[in-house]
Amino acid sequence: MKYAIVGAGSRHKMFRQAVAETYGRENSLVGLCDINEHRLAISAAAVSAKGNGIATYQAEQFQEMLHEQKPDTVIVTVPDYLHHEYIVEAMRAGCNVMTEKPMTIDLDKLKAILDAQAETGRSITVTFNYRYTPARTQLKDILMSGAIGEITAVDFTWYLDRVHGADYFRRWHRYKDQSGGLLVHKSTHHFDLVNWWLGSSPVSVAANGRRAFYKPETAEAFGLSERGPRCHTCPSADRCDLKLDLEGNEPLRELYLEAEDCDGYIRDLCVFDDDITIEDTMQVHALYANGASLNYTLCAYSPWEGLEIKFHGTKGELSHRHVEVHGVFGGKQNKSHGSESMTTLLHLAGQEPVNLDVWAGEGDHGGADPVMLGHLFDPSITADRYGRGSSYIDGAWSILTGIAANASIKTGEVIHIEPFLAERGIRLPQKKW
Repeated sequence: MKYAIVGAGSRHKMFRQAVAETYGRENSLVGLCDINEHRLAISAAAVSAKGNGIATYQAEQFQEMLHEQKPDTVIVTVPDYLHHEYIVEAMRAGCNVMTEKPMTIDLDKLKAILDAQAETGRSITVTFNYRYTPARTQLKDILMSGAIGEITAVDFTWYLDRVHGADYFRRWHRYKDQSGGLLVHKSTHHFDLVNWWLGSSPVSVAANGRRAFYKPETAEAFGLSERGPRCHTCPSADRCDLKLDLEGNEPLRELYLEAEDCDGYIRDLCVFDDDITIEDTMQVHALYANGASLNYTLCAYSPWEGLEIKFHGTKGELSHRHVEVHGVFGGKQNKSHGSESMTTLLHLAGQEPVNLDVWAGEGDHGGADPVMLGHLFDPSITADRYGRGSSYIDGAWSILTGIAANASIKTGEVIHIEPFLAERGIRLPQKKW
């Protein structure tokens, strides 16, 4: 299979290595495309060191790359608000598409993708790596077994610490018209997990949210009244626990600081700027077609990082907790390791609760990435009893919860999904689980 990648930022590296190295015998990387010449050269050099070179193209040469290299599949790893442009162009050029989450960020862009898919019949794969985390797959396995009976409700909280969480407020993600806000950019992972775990999709969504922490008033409370537009030149950087040191981080320095002259992209904007348009505190209530309900919370300034989830069922409860980072101290993360970082508890009615041995794996995202990449790029892997592969239908349903939640936050109303889509002329097939 021949692959081309558009977007040479940090996210593309995983896919580049999988195609060109790990699964290079079965696949070939035939082209790289990006707006930034510096990052494009870094990526091309990494591939060239292991072969005979790689064709590179500027962003405006995307169609030229498709015509000359004729990839079977285009991998899209550009910023979220541009996903639809490259997905649509690639499909109309006869290519299949593999895209980073979220598939896109709003209903107009979603309609453009759905229309192009119906027109061309090409496939779209959305890379939801969290489905492949062994511990999350184990939850699916238990729920599929019927151990807790009918799933009636889910409580799900995701905690972002003040290192990881802050990073969404210092770059393009901080503008809702570029990322859809955290309820689309980040929570699409979580809403996809719930859709997959439940084997259902939402019919109504209500939400509230606000920016409570990443704002000028917080900086003033921290004594950071003299602030610059970015960490790199900020007079208060040495006293700010949320600073990002691009100079002292070799990968970020090479990929972003040294690349600024090419396109002017600034990676370390101040997280306390007044023009940020996304929320940092969000709660969502969703009702599903199968009758289950979801209460979801995302906090982007927690003292630790991880998740807590509880499934309520007619036979009992299933709870899971993952502590990814124990705490943040002076801008540094104290990452959690070992079996104590994840716990799964099965508590059936009339019985003592049981701590289960949590499924584990090696590699990034709790062992998810190697498993997912194998399913994506190894043609010998054909069966998956858990249905972890994700199409454009999964991608659409995963973002709809966040898009509807954004609309609910804006209007104060409950958003009913079917008329919400119909108003934009969108007809989305129900997922056949």
